[in-house]
Amino acid sequence: MARTDYYDDPSAPLATRIVVAVSTFVRDPQGRVLMILRSDNKMWALPGGMLEIGETVTRAAERETLEETGLVVKVSGMVGVYSDPRHVIAYTNGEVRQQFNLCFYAVHLGGAIVPSLESPLVRWIEPASLNELAIYPAVRLRIDDGLIDRAEPHIR
Repeated sequence: MARTDYYDDPSAPLATRIVVAVSTFVRDPQGRVLMILRSDNKMWALPGGMLEIGETVTRAAERETLEETGLVVKVSGMVGVYSDPRHVIAYTNGEVRQQFNLCFYAVHLGGAIVPSLESPLVRWIEPASLNELAIYPAVRLRIDDGLIDRAEPHIR
């Protein structure tokens, strides 16, 4: 199912629901950021996805990262809470979601990069190279907040 992200766009469709989503901000020892190329919109993003019934948000973040990258991570803190109603995501099935994302810091524990159907490319990206990638503004905000690495989470 394809998706289109809208951020502060007056032509965006109205949201029909809110779904809890999680993402992880992971850096390697060289300071590079773990990024995926999404198959549904051909944009670069942090690993993440939806919370499933019966799991915690931290377990969902760790599971989604493993599923999308092949890497085992452990949540170590919170980057922020992102619920800006100006960010909506429209899916080809007609669903339109208002963003609600909990972004977590995570540390890489093991595994090897393995692309998936959801993320055909997985890369460690130098922060200085992020501007070369196609990244939606709402996702870039999470990345920029993660790079700041402050003690208190960002709430937006």
